[in-house]
Parts: sequence; structure tokens; C-alpha cells
Amino acid sequence: MDRTPPQPENERRSGRPGPIDRRRIEQLRGVRPGDAVVRVTRPKYQGFARRGAGHLEASLTLEEPRSLWGRIWRVLVGAPIHSELEINERLPKKKALAVFSSDALSSVAYAPQATLLVLLAAGTAALTWSLPISIAIVLLLATVVFSYRQTIYAYPSGGGSYIVAHANLGEVPGLIAASALSVGYILTVSVSIASAVDQLVSAVPSLTSLRVELGVAAVALVSLANLRGIRESGSIFALPTYVFLVAMYSVVGLGLYFLWTGQLQVPPPTDVPPPTEALSLFLILRAFAVGSAVMTGTEAISNGIPAFKPPESRNAARTIVIMATILGSMFLGLSILIVGAGLIPTESETVISLLSHAVFGNGPFYYLVQASAVLILVLAANTAYADFPRLASLLARDKYAPTQLAFRGERLAFSNGIVMLGLLSALLIIVFGGSTGALLPLYAVGVFTAFTMSQAGMVKHWWELRGRHWQLKAAVNGIGAAATGLVAVVAATTNFMDPTLPIIPGLPIGWGAWLVLVIVPVFIWIFRTIKRHYVEAERHTALPAQPDATLARPPRNVVVVPIARMNRPAIQALRYAQALSPDVTAVHVTTDANEAAAMEAAWATWGNGVPLTIVESPYRSLTRPLLQYLAELKRHEDAEVVTVVLPEFVPDSWWQHLLHGQSAQFLKLSLLFTPGFVVTSVPVHPEPNGTGASLAEASANGRRS
Repeated sequence: MDRTPPQPENERRSGRPGPIDRRRIEQLRGVRPGDAVVRVTRPKYQGFARRGAGHLEASLTLEEPRSLWGRIWRVLVGAPIHSELEINERLPKKKALAVFSSDALSSVAYAPQATLLVLLAAGTAALTWSLPISIAIVLLLATVVFSYRQTIYAYPSGGGSYIVAHANLGEVPGLIAASALSVGYILTVSVSIASAVDQLVSAVPSLTSLRVELGVAAVALVSLANLRGIRESGSIFALPTYVFLVAMYSVVGLGLYFLWTGQLQVPPPTDVPPPTEALSLFLILRAFAVGSAVMTGTEAISNGIPAFKPPESRNAARTIVIMATILGSMFLGLSILIVGAGLIPTESETVISLLSHAVFGNGPFYYLVQASAVLILVLAANTAYADFPRLASLLARDKYAPTQLAFRGERLAFSNGIVMLGLLSALLIIVFGGSTGALLPLYAVGVFTAFTMSQAGMVKHWWELRGRHWQLKAAVNGIGAAATGLVAVVAATTNFMDPTLPIIPGLPIGWGAWLVLVIVPVFIWIFRTIKRHYVEAERHTALPAQPDATLARPPRNVVVVPIARMNRPAIQALRYAQALSPDVTAVHVTTDANEAAAMEAAWATWGNGVPLTIVESPYRSLTRPLLQYLAELKRHEDAEVVTVVLPEFVPDSWWQHLLHGQSAQFLKLSLLFTPGFVVTSVPVHPEPNGTGASLAEASANGRRS
């Protein structure tokens, strides 16, 4: 004997309980005659754990892969992580240094070479300017890092350029920072991977023809590693980062010792190009702008504060100082070695390779240095993977980017942002043929523009806050803004266009910083367009302050069932339609009058009293007459809503779908953009015993779908 128990007080207050909270009393027979056992039960939902009234929590068993591809993906990416374990995915300082600093630290593998190649245009004597330029870059690095250290404490939840500029300077400066930073992150991946391939080709010249393929493969591997989550990517990338640091300090330390003792010998290159221009201030500024790429990535720690273990701000501030100290010492040490040894760069071999040869010869340690350089450059892309998805999620939160970018995946990583970054970076590598020289001029403009917006925003932040020592703090950020703004202007003007890198062979238009100056406004336009759409959508979908009669009253609903042929899916759809509304009609569009008569005869048997309308189409069009009939029916019936119930047969295999007409899909797509129509599909799956003979006979008289 079952009966429904009285409703508890809390349920009476909150309204009718949902299906998961409906309790039942089961009265069972006891052990002795006349005894009764009463048991109160709630329904159990498999795959869920009860967390309170009306509250279920999905269990991990629901996420188990059910297909071969799903199982392969689970092996590659890993099992889902519970949201409550997000704090365990945070990074300690040692791993954070590897994740957020690999971009900046790896830049010593290409920034000195880029500086030398620019100066080489004025002859080998101009290469001595690389040391003063390096000193100026290190001083600029110290200024920027000290400025960002203040930002880290001022914005403990993440002080990226977009957040700071948007909060203090307004929408447009914030979007300028976001656009410039987005371009910078995409270029970080492309430049780092392209430079890694350069290092690999220096050691293994036979791979030269595979530059693009190797670059795209490296992007795919780094993307996959990041889809596993930030903590696992930190574990994967920590060891190669520290191996690179040991290798580079070995090159610098032993190289300086050999230079001091006169033992450092670098063989002169055989293919030194002749000077093409005189040494000028413009050329020196251009070399400075290209070399400033060594500073890219310094903002990553400020942007990624939420990824640190508590106390987040203190750990992030210490990490950025450690990173700057390591970066500055390595960069300056390499510059001293380059000038002291009289090293002349070549396109065929990198500066790191030349110095490693000079210090270690052709022994195994040379290949260790090259391998570590390749790995750190591949991993440098990881900095962008740590920050670009986070930036995209912030933009999505503010409705400037698709909201899909705001959600974390199974591994608590922003999976959609990771995939987007990987695709865009791989596209750049393909378009530029994997050329570091072609990509590098685009690099500094976007990054230093974002730096400038952030530092300018901090100046206003201190001005409005006016706390203790605010004048000093504002001055520090003001100096940082002026310095980075100057570098951005210099980078934009000196690298505006390079005719030696034509977009189309034979035309005088070459790649250069102008491309970034075009892309950033385009990004801003895209962001604002997306924002307008979301604001408009919110206006159309928002509820009024109080419920009104229009929303409380059920709409007048006319249900229409398009029938292509008389079969089991048609009958199932008809039954479902009658459950929705008493006002049901069926419609059959035909191109054959004889077929129409056969359908009417079958309908008399199977139609269950529902009226059938036959629409003849002598021009053999099926969808257009049906759409017009539905529109006319809505108009004449004065219905607020017309529900179209579509019968659909769902085959077992994907390829079997191709053997059936797709008219239902076309009809759904057409009605999706028509106000006042609701489309419902009634899927019917194959049954082992097939359908009844009488229904099969009736369907034989119908039209093929």
C-alpha cells in the first residue's frame, strides 16, 4: 500500500516540491500477522548525489567516456577535476616561474640575435652598439618590473593591462590594451615556436624544409599539454625551464671566464653581407625596439595572480623580481660575450649556437644547450597559454567576447581559449612560413602598447586613491608608462614596413608593424560589436520587475504535425502533439495527386480524428509551400505560438543518416529565425522486432521521405 505523505512545512512555504523531493510512504507487512512497517522514501537518481531539497550534484561516473574517441581524449587530457579542487590547481613559486616566466626567459635565445642582425646592416663595426642597447633594455626592464610589482599588490585578483586600463581609463583604453595584449599573446606563441624551430634547424640542418610542419606540430603539443590543466602543465614544463637556466648560465659563466683568459675563439663567418646603410640614430632605435622583445612576457605574472598559491600577491611579486633578475643577468651576460668575442650573426646559425660551439665545441653539452633552447622556446608559448585564455574569459565576463570563453573545461582550464590560441598561432606560422624575422617586428608594438595602457591606468589609480606615498607610486608608474610608450612608438615607426619581406613577391608592400596597427582597431570593433549584441539580447530577454498577466497566462498554441508518409514516427509525433494541445492539425505536402488520395485513405485509419490538410505542389517544391502554409495558419488562427512537431527516424549509424532526406533539418533551420514558431522533434529509434505489419502496409502507400 502506497500513499503520498503530508508535505513538510518548508515545502509548503517554498511551493510544490520537485520530482526529486516527492516523498512516498511505503507500508510493508511485518514479520508477525497484523504488524506493519512504514518506510519513507525518496526517488534515487542514478549518477547523482543529493545535496538538499531540489538540489542534485552530478557524479564523476556521468563523465566516463562512452566512445573510442572519448576514451582516447581522456588518456590525452586526463580525468575531470571537481570544482572544489580548484585551489589545488594553484601554482607554487617554483612552478609559477616555469609557467609564467618561460616566455621572458626564452627571449634571450632570439632577442640578441635580432638586435645584431639589425645593426649588421651598417657593417660589423656597428655591432659594438649591441652592448649599450642591452644595458638600456635592462634598465627599461627594471623600470617595468618595479611598476608591475606595484600593480600586483594593487590588484590582487589579477592586474593585467585590460583590467587596470578598463577600470581606470575607461572602455576604449581598456579595449586597446585587450586588443594589443591579444595580438601579443598570439605572436608570443608564433615567435617562440618559430624560434625553437630555428634552434633545432641550427643543430640539425636537414630539417630546414620542415619549418612550418614542425612549428604547427609544436603548437599542437603545447595546446594539448595546457588542456590538461595549469598545474599539470607547470609540472611538465618546470624541468626543461630549469635545465635551460643551468645551460645558459653555463654558457655565460664559462664564456666570460674564457673571454677573460683569452681562450674564447669564435670562427669568423664566411658569408658576411656587405653594409647596406650608414649607422644612424634610426638604425640604433630600430635595433633597440627589436631587442626590447626580451621584455615580452613580463606582464604575464601580473595577469596570472589568481593562479598562484596563497598569499597570491606576495608570491607573484617575488616571482616577478626573481624572473627579472634572471632575465637581466642572462641578457647582459650574453651581450658582453657577443661584443667581447666579436661574434657576427648569420641567418644559418643562431647566436646561442655560435656561443655554445665556442664554449663547448661539438660535444654533447653543445647539443644539451641547443635542446634546452628548443624546449624553452616551445615552452615559452606556455606563458601565452596561461594568460590568453584568462584574458579571453575576462572579456567574455564583460560581454566583449563570446561567453563560451568564460567557462572552464573538465580540467579547470579555459579550454575554448586554449583551442582558439592554438589555431590562431598555427595560422600565423603557416602564413609567415615559420620565419622569426618576419614575425618579430609585429611583436613589440602590441606588447608595449598594452604595457603603456596598464601603467597609465595605474597612475590614475594612485591619483584617485591618494593613499600613503601615492605620489611616489604614481611617479614610478608614470615613468614606466612614458618608457613603454616611447618603445611602442619607436617599434611602430622603425619597424613599420620591411620591403625585404614582401606580402606578395614583386610588390613593394612588406610585412611590418603596420599590420598590428590595423589589427588592433579591428579587434576593438569586434569587441564592441559583440558587446552591443549582448546588451541588445539582454534587453529583449530580461524579465520585468514584477510578473505581469501576459507572462503568467499560457499562450494560445496551435500544433501542426507535418506528415511525409504514414509510418511509426508519424504516429508517435501525432500522439505527442495531442498531449501538447487539443488544437492539433496535420499537413501533408505532395507533388502527386494519386499519392494524396493514398495518404487520405491511410489517414482515415491511423489519423485518430486529427484533421489532415493536403497541400499539392505542382512545382515540386516541398519546404516553401509548407512554410507559407504554417505562416497563413498562424495568421488565420490568431495563434500566439504555432508548435511544429516533426517526426524523425534516427538510424543506428552515422552514415545511415546520409541515406535519409534532410527536409526536417532544413525546416527546423528555416523556422528558427521566424518569430512565433516552436519546433519540436520526436525521434524514433529502430526497434529489434521492427514495426507492425499493418502500419508497414499503410506506410507503403505513403510518399518516400
